[in-house]
Amino acid sequence: IKHQRNLSFCSFRHLSPEEAVEENLILNSIAWPKIPPLLPPRSINDTSDPAHSSFIILPKKGGGQWIVGDQLKVRIKMFDYHGHPKKYGGDFILARLHSPALDAGVAGQVLDHLNGTYSVVFPLLWEGSAQVEVSAMTLVHPSEAVAVLHWLTYYQPDRLDYNTQFRSGSVRETTICNICLPPTQEPICDYTDVRTGEPWFCYKPKTLSCDHKISHAILCSVKVKKEILVDLFIFFIRSKIDLGLTTTDQPEARSRSVSGAAGYYYKGVWRSLRDTPVHQFNTTSAITECLKNKEIHMYGDSTIRQWFQYLLKKLDFQSSYPKSGPFFALDSENNIKVTFRCHGPPIRFSVSTIEMHYIANELNEVAGGPNTVIIIGIWAHVITFPVEMYIRRLMTIRKAVLRLLTRAPDTLIIIRTANPKDLARFEEIFASDWYIMQHDKVLRTIFKGINVHLVDAWEMTLAHWLPHNTHPEPPIISNMMNAVFSSICPGNSS
Repeated sequence: IKHQRNLSFCSFRHLSPEEAVEENLILNSIAWPKIPPLLPPRSINDTSDPAHSSFIILPKKGGGQWIVGDQLKVRIKMFDYHGHPKKYGGDFILARLHSPALDAGVAGQVLDHLNGTYSVVFPLLWEGSAQVEVSAMTLVHPSEAVAVLHWLTYYQPDRLDYNTQFRSGSVRETTICNICLPPTQEPICDYTDVRTGEPWFCYKPKTLSCDHKISHAILCSVKVKKEILVDLFIFFIRSKIDLGLTTTDQPEARSRSVSGAAGYYYKGVWRSLRDTPVHQFNTTSAITECLKNKEIHMYGDSTIRQWFQYLLKKLDFQSSYPKSGPFFALDSENNIKVTFRCHGPPIRFSVSTIEMHYIANELNEVAGGPNTVIIIGIWAHVITFPVEMYIRRLMTIRKAVLRLLTRAPDTLIIIRTANPKDLARFEEIFASDWYIMQHDKVLRTIFKGINVHLVDAWEMTLAHWLPHNTHPEPPIISNMMNAVFSSICPGNSS
């Protein structure tokens, strides 16, 4: 599915010619497989059915028993509810290999052959005999639902309402705001950031001026056209279903080799296969020793705030703690300072207007240096918008990162990727894992080749056996924070 543009009422930051070429390349790289037209409307029984679908484990190349370092390959053949084989691809499938007895898990790589057949590759990475359970292959969305999601993003990008309060004396007014603000006869307040060029617009209040804006919030409503809701109900009612594929085998360990996976869990501990090895910081003293004399500045959404809160619990910090930030935590004895600030709009919680800062602007004010750590995570609030908005926001942040690394090359910059989440039916309309996955691919592409450390929250969540959540469960967060501490202090551990 190519990214068709029908964005006449969306305003994005202007691109340079070089950025426009890069954006085009990124959009092509994440283009989803095409499916036959949805018109006339397709019956739910024509969509992918996990119960009718089948799989086989392919024999090991060269025969013999699997050993650590091998790859376990599974072939899935998708059928519809009539029992007919699917002739096209585009289903969104997630996969995990899990050994419950060892608290071990690794994400599988899914290859779409575009003909209703999929290959899933699992690297065999942990030692010892184990019962391998291939039960976490999940049809998140059939291809027909993905097509609706794609259409929805580009033809109804304003399906979430944001509002802003205006006040002057005793007079209060509230209006609707968005990057994608449908044109009306009402005048517009233009709040485009003068330094980054990031756009944000509100309908002007009837009596007050645009200068009287005091707060930002989200309205509790999702606007989706009736005919689209019908399609969504049809296709999502059978989404995110376990394919029910289970098998057992007895791989034995002899040697280890690096696979395409970012890492894996073994005995509940994340073992990275890329970049910095992950050490264990299991005590307050180990964490304190690592962070001594450091300034740690966190910018992003509530998934980064979750990391901040983890530090508060682990360390005896004095902290200011307003509901939506900014946060400031201080350990004066060990000279540790940690800050958190949410990113600029769109934001799906209430925040004072004066506290809405863009990450790029904040980075421009950081001196940097060997004792400065920057942590960035921005995804959860932007996935409802066309991906062009995210590409341009990350390009702006990347420029600020490169400027910071130019003036202070020894500054450590850590970026948190997105992660799959548990989706209620309501959220699937605007916050599907498919949206998250597409945006996550963009982030990795934008920062590829730059001196930043990625914490792969996507694979760390997908490889784990606990339920998915926007804010992952404590064991997953603990492993993520160990990855953060290992980047800050690669030679230290408890």
